[in-house]
Formats: sequence, C-alpha cells, structure tokens
Amino acid sequence: MMKYIYLLMAVTFLSACSKEELIGPAKFKNGEEVELVVSDRYGTTDDQVRLLRSNQPAEMSLLGFIEREPGYNYQVKAKVVKPAEPPQDGSAYWLEFISVLKKEKTNTNAPFTLALIQSFVPGGPIIRLRKEADKYHFDDRLMLTYAKEEVRQQLEEIWTFNKSRYETWQNNKTVPPMRWKGIKATVTHDPELFGKAYLISKIEFTE
Repeated sequence: MMKYIYLLMAVTFLSACSKEELIGPAKFKNGEEVELVVSDRYGTTDDQVRLLRSNQPAEMSLLGFIEREPGYNYQVKAKVVKPAEPPQDGSAYWLEFISVLKKEKTNTNAPFTLALIQSFVPGGPIIRLRKEADKYHFDDRLMLTYAKEEVRQQLEEIWTFNKSRYETWQNNKTVPPMRWKGIKATVTHDPELFGKAYLISKIEFTE
C-alpha cells in the first residue's frame, strides 16, 4: 500500500514540475540564474545581451547593471524575474543583475551606429540628446564628442529642436511632431575619454 502512495506522490510532483511556466524563447524558470555576455557598445543598435552558453540573444532586458562602462565587454550573472503581478507599463519578465564575472577592455575601435531617436513603450519616439555646460550627453553615463565642426552644428541643431519640443510639452501639455524619422550617428570609443564618451564622425538624418 505504501508503495502505491509513494508512486502517487512522485507522479503528482513530476506533473507539477512539468506544468511550471517557462519564460522567454530560452525557456527559463522564474528565479533561474544565468550567465550573460554584455558588449562594449552600450546603448547602440548592436547592444544585445547574449546568453554565454549559446551565444544567442537573451531577448530580455537586463536591469540593475549600474556599474557598466561603455568600451568594456562583460560576463555577468543575472536572475530571471517574472513577478506574479507585472507592472502595467513594463515587461512581464526581465533579467536582474547579480554580479560581474569578467570584465575586459575592447581591443577594437571599429565604428558602430548609435540611434539618437529611440522609441519606448509606453510613450513614443524621443531624442536621446541633451546639453550641459557646452557638452552633449546621450544619457547620464555617456557623453558625445566630435572632431568636426559639421558634427557640432548638427548636434546643436538636434539639441535646439529637442529643447523646444520639451518646452512646448511643459507649457501646453502637447508633444509637437518629430521633425525626423530617424537620426543615426556613426561613432567610435573616444580614446581621450574612454569608457565615458563616444566620438561621432558622422550624423545621418532620415526625414
């Protein structure tokens, strides 16, 4: 009799395990720890978090990695998080940073692309550029520098429009239409401000 009870308990346990919800294309379990590769190209169109074991995109956002520096490749440990009640204006699941396993300065300075107009949900397209003390910033972590006067003039044009758009929203609570469909900057790591700035060689507008 006891043998059948143990067998029934085992079947019930295995059935419960088989019904456990798997998360994302890689079929992770909630709370599972994974190892990731994070590239040197912070904020760019090439900035994909990849799974170390397969080198495939994780297809989940990595949150909490505040010590990340542009220009460095990382291997990190993170935890899969899927809350019982996901935020109304956010993802249903994500990766939560735990620790750095390895950090290496990139050994190449090939150019790559940074999109200055990006879209977020909820919301819409925004321009990722601000100006403080005559310096241009992509965000709190990254400055944008230039060697050509043409690029400086283009950055100033973008900033002037973005500032005007923000002021209109503050005064009227309406957002003026975006002037461009896209703005792409060709960048490299700035050798004089490595880890803190991208050096822009060219800006392209899509009307």
